[in-house]
Amino acid sequence: MTLVTGDALSLLLFRLHSGRLLGINLLKVNEIIPCPPLTKLPNRHPNVRGIATLRGSALTVIDLARAIGERGGSSEDEGCLIVTELSRSRQGLHVKSVDRIVQCSTRDVRPPPAASGSRAFITGVTQIDGAIVQILDIEKVLHDIAPALDDAPVGQLLEGDDGQLLQGRRVLIVDDSQVALQQTVNVLRQLGLDCTAVRSAQAALQKLQEYRQAGMPFELLVSDIEMPEMDGYNLVREIRRSADIADTYVLLHTSLDSTMNTEKARSVGANAVLTKFSSVDLSQALLNAFRQISGQR
Repeated sequence: MTLVTGDALSLLLFRLHSGRLLGINLLKVNEIIPCPPLTKLPNRHPNVRGIATLRGSALTVIDLARAIGERGGSSEDEGCLIVTELSRSRQGLHVKSVDRIVQCSTRDVRPPPAASGSRAFITGVTQIDGAIVQILDIEKVLHDIAPALDDAPVGQLLEGDDGQLLQGRRVLIVDDSQVALQQTVNVLRQLGLDCTAVRSAQAALQKLQEYRQAGMPFELLVSDIEMPEMDGYNLVREIRRSADIADTYVLLHTSLDSTMNTEKARSVGANAVLTKFSSVDLSQALLNAFRQISGQR
């Protein structure tokens, strides 16, 4: 089955115990299994149901309903697990039931309503057969349970010349997830980069052109791939078609496994692709980018 063609997005639809219908990008899903017996650890996070053993490996099982502020199921036997792998980790999401797999266009995915607030745990909404489907912000769910360590002194990893190479260089960051955006901004600022952040691809295009016209062009764009209305692939296509900003270096920064995105990223004109989130790997990718931009080997 082809998961992504053009700007198509495959979603796995599922329901929580409240009946709420949610979707998750199928590329983030490894498998769906009945909920196995769980080991409940002392002092575990309240949104973690326990630990399962899956083919000899430990798997943290998250009560997704509780994690996003709803009432979860009470029975140990009900529901199923959506096993996900993203941002270099694997976990099981406990849900009431899985509905089906559907395809939609990223252009039909809209940002969450402004009134939904910072605790909405969704990155976008779309309509499937007349029903509203909310797309889960799984990165935010994971961050609330186990916040990433974003205070690593990455600037100390750079030697003198490398540090000087990055100082004051202008970078634009785009990511629809506030959590991921802030993590990236923190790293870039530690490296001495002059960074600007936006939440959508359209806003990124506008900023790239505005700053170019003002004589202060961004040398590098760090972009998420999964975004409402226009994804990272189509953002790169638009950049390469625009003569005034076509030379912008683009690093696609994704919660999906970068190895499965590299070929497509190259085909649309991205310079590099990296899996979230490692501050050290991101720092090295930025250093490599500015060496190329500066004509260094």
